[in-house]
Amino acid sequence: MATVIFYEKPGCINNTRQKKLLQAAGHQVDERNLLTHPWDVVSLTRFLSTESQDSWLNKTHPGLKSGDIELDLSQPDSVLAAMCQDPLLIRRPLMEINGHCLQGFDAELLDQLIGLSVMPDGDIETCPRSQHASSCK
Repeated sequence: MATVIFYEKPGCINNTRQKKLLQAAGHQVDERNLLTHPWDVVSLTRFLSTESQDSWLNKTHPGLKSGDIELDLSQPDSVLAAMCQDPLLIRRPLMEINGHCLQGFDAELLDQLIGLSVMPDGDIETCPRSQHASSCK
């Protein structure tokens, strides 16, 4: 069984479901608050794919949805700086498992890496309230 350092937004419905899947498989979850962690570009970059800056972002962030925040994905340094300044911009969860740093909850990858006893039904990354309320950030 693995220890999963799990950076979440406290109270997030999907982060709660994700942690329960990990715990049901016998893994220890070390919960960390994504919003209060002192992110810097180096620490955050460890979790991010170099292939797609678009996958770095929490698309349900109110400022992104409303258009009040516009990030130029061709300028990754400025996107990273904005994410460090406003961690709600970070797509979650971020997880560290046995030296592997991951962003998002890819159940198939996690099953290969550490094993899951149950695979999730449907989308457990997109906030179910994101289409109906601005409270889910």
